Amino acid sequence: MTYDVARVRGLIPSLGDGWIHLDPQAGMLVPDSVSRAVSTGFRTSAFSHTNRHTAAKRSASILDGAREAVADLVGGDPAGVVLGPDRAVLLAWLAESLSSRLGLGTGIVLSRLDDEANVAPWLRIANRYGAHVRWAEVEIETCEMPAWQFEELIGPTARLVALTAASPIVGSAPAVRVAADRVHEVGGLLVADCVGAAPYALIDITELNADVIALSAPAWGGPQIGALVFRDPAFLDRIPAMSLNPYAKGAERLEVGGHQYALLAGLTTSIDYLAGLDEQAGGTRRERLEISISSLQDYQDHLFEHLMTVLDRIPDLTIIGRASTRIPTVSFTIAGMQAEKISAKLADHRIGTLSGIHGGSRLLDALGVNDEGGAVTVGLAPYTTRFEIDQLGRALTALER
Repeated sequence: MTYDVARVRGLIPSLGDGWIHLDPQAGMLVPDSVSRAVSTGFRTSAFSHTNRHTAAKRSASILDGAREAVADLVGGDPAGVVLGPDRAVLLAWLAESLSSRLGLGTGIVLSRLDDEANVAPWLRIANRYGAHVRWAEVEIETCEMPAWQFEELIGPTARLVALTAASPIVGSAPAVRVAADRVHEVGGLLVADCVGAAPYALIDITELNADVIALSAPAWGGPQIGALVFRDPAFLDRIPAMSLNPYAKGAERLEVGGHQYALLAGLTTSIDYLAGLDEQAGGTRRERLEISISSLQDYQDHLFEHLMTVLDRIPDLTIIGRASTRIPTVSFTIAGMQAEKISAKLADHRIGTLSGIHGGSRLLDALGVNDEGGAVTVGLAPYTTRFEIDQLGRALTALER
């Protein structure tokens, strides 16, 4: 398989703006096919999928198609796919639904690698009902999360583990399966936030053994839509419903309010875009996703190695963490410079990076990085090229200290 980055770049009109986009953590650029699908969806769908007219039937078809596409993305069951405006909102509703399981005398395990979407809702429930919170920590030098600690952290009273599949800040990918197996031994649940992992890895909900997976479509160039995928769809009917519809069944029990059907049309198209990253991929959508993401990984493995080589050459630059299992995202500091200033100067060269994570970062706080001016985060996207990495290196070398 040969990954054709030039062809992929041709699918994204906004790359014509002259910028180098190394900030996919803020949302990858949107392919033209996704924009067109959203536009068509607005013109042809209705605001309800339950009526009998043609536009409502179109909305129903879009909703079903979106559930099937997300299920293909993670190897799950469409019946277990919950859709909503944002994965953070959905996780908040999930926490509310599970709150009766997380009372006094129970335990929750959270991770320093996770961002606030998979931390804040669980902390609120723990504070409200008295559940004990324990934290999975990282090694300072590598930012890896040692798997051996799960045996100690997940005790007999643990009812839930919330864990990222990959950090969008330092790239570390913890052993989700180890934590899931352990928490299942004591009768608990594992919620895996996969916003950092997609589209860098082929996600398999069975392989992870996670009970719930959280996704965010902007992470791979989709519209502002979030999803939760339940490994066992029947579990949805065993937890309290959050829906305003008292007769809601299955996934609808956690879907509060109506759907944005045009955006759901774009969601399906964005997953089809991922499945077509390798134009030679064939078979079912899941099979095409497997081939395309594998091809993307091969391409980005070499590109990320080059990125790390370029960064290692920059004077006074320190890379935060060097995990052996990771996604192609990295954060760094430069001695004597605030992260905001570094990003601003890179922007003068039309290079987009991130400095500071929206809502803060418990990881960077714990490492003391934010006390020293913060970190700059850069990441690779399916459309990133070696030339762009070289341009980043030249701009960093030319920075005035």
